[in-house]
Amino acid sequence: MPKKYQFDLPFDVDLSLYVKKTYPEIIDFRMISKSLDARGAPRGKKPSFLYVLEALTHENDAYPGPETFPTFCPLESKPIIIGAGPGGLFCAVRLAEHGVPSIIIERGDEASKRMLKIAKFWRYGELDPETNVCYGEGGAGLFSDGKLITRIKSDLVSYVMKKFVDFGAPPETAYESNPHLGSNKIRTIITQISDWLRSKGCEIRYNTRVDELIIENNQVTGVKLSTGDTLRSKHIVLATGHSAQDLYQHLIESKIAMKLKDFAVGVRVEHSRRYIDSLQYGSFCEAKELGSARYRLSWHDKWSDHGVYSFCMCPGGYVLSSGTEENGIVVNGMSNFARNSPWSNAALVVSVKTDKDLKSDDLMAGLKFQHEIEQKAYALSKEHATGRELPAMTIKEFMEGKLDERDLPKTSSPSSIFKADIRQIFPDFINKHLKQGLLEFDRSLPGFIHKDALLIAPETRTSAPLTILRDKNTLISVSHNGLYPCGEGAGYAGGITSAAVDGVKVAISILRQEQLLT
Repeated sequence: MPKKYQFDLPFDVDLSLYVKKTYPEIIDFRMISKSLDARGAPRGKKPSFLYVLEALTHENDAYPGPETFPTFCPLESKPIIIGAGPGGLFCAVRLAEHGVPSIIIERGDEASKRMLKIAKFWRYGELDPETNVCYGEGGAGLFSDGKLITRIKSDLVSYVMKKFVDFGAPPETAYESNPHLGSNKIRTIITQISDWLRSKGCEIRYNTRVDELIIENNQVTGVKLSTGDTLRSKHIVLATGHSAQDLYQHLIESKIAMKLKDFAVGVRVEHSRRYIDSLQYGSFCEAKELGSARYRLSWHDKWSDHGVYSFCMCPGGYVLSSGTEENGIVVNGMSNFARNSPWSNAALVVSVKTDKDLKSDDLMAGLKFQHEIEQKAYALSKEHATGRELPAMTIKEFMEGKLDERDLPKTSSPSSIFKADIRQIFPDFINKHLKQGLLEFDRSLPGFIHKDALLIAPETRTSAPLTILRDKNTLISVSHNGLYPCGEGAGYAGGITSAAVDGVKVAISILRQEQLLT
């Protein structure tokens, strides 16, 4: 049987040579996990990697074989999966591994064509309301950046990572602590997933929107499509992502059980990549082995019970316009696999408490809150630019509460930026907590408040402001049989990996409902 070895090594020590010299009994090894510890780097301590290896020490030893799944006959009616983001795609993958093909409905375009429309939006402000950074094959995060970082604890995380490798991700995806595929690689991987699904009998309908759920006696039995078609199934998976406002409205009108959920809004903060590298790695910042530096910052105001935290950190990345409506501006971040752009950015967001900040029983209150901020940002852009450019100010200007005479530093955003007091678009409590959070972040990461660092607004689509209620065991809607709320848009995930894991869990539940799995 393979044995496990765990040890720390300075980042510049060759792993293979070290193992050969220190553990002569090892015949062969493979990586289980690899994580970077650079906490002491700013004070001169050399960063190190923590390795966990699985090793063979006897000639008759062998690694465990690939996981296999029992294969079943196709169901009487194919499961219908609404949304081709990570939740929907991985639900379909797990079903197909068991021999059960599904029908995937995606309102946007396939990945290979999606980028053309997104590029037009970034450069010229030409928005396609059905195919954009949020809508289309791959979903929002899976398409735009490919960060696979997650905090959830589940055996299915390993399964998801291995599947990404099977579909073309670099081998290190399966073992690095913070794997990242990048926008340039993820598109090819998405296409590989879709091609594989079709080879297993799955049907994928692009540029097709689900306009209505068919409900009979509190049972969801099918869907009505924008094409005029009607499809029927015993199993409807709702994996639409967090931006499908029109579908949320339909769910409310259909009395699907939901509740308001806390969420967060804020800004994108952008620094020079080399500057962030120097803050995190100190004198080791030029070492290629370390890559572009990441950070994770958080602060909690115990008096107001609001949190301020960094989110979706993109080292060597870009700030993107990510709206889904003509009269709204939303920002997000991405980075390519190499993470080598001259800038690094992250969301800095403030929690929005439904009971304290919304004070409404309206299930659309959170969506309206987001929408109002996005509209104010667009109005500001129309006033000072063309409506395409993103409002921005320096951290220094934000902290001092006024704009100065300097031109804004250069930015990574292909949509361009313009100088504006972004405080105008946020409620007072967001500005207050963001300012205090920045002060706290500058204490924990001295130099974070830098005169050339930008705040670009607004980051509003961090997560769904609603939870579609489901049974904890069956994952079926508590109000309507046959409906499986899934992933980030349903309130059960917070990123690519957790959404993919949730999709797998829903697939397993469908098979259990059919009494194929115990």
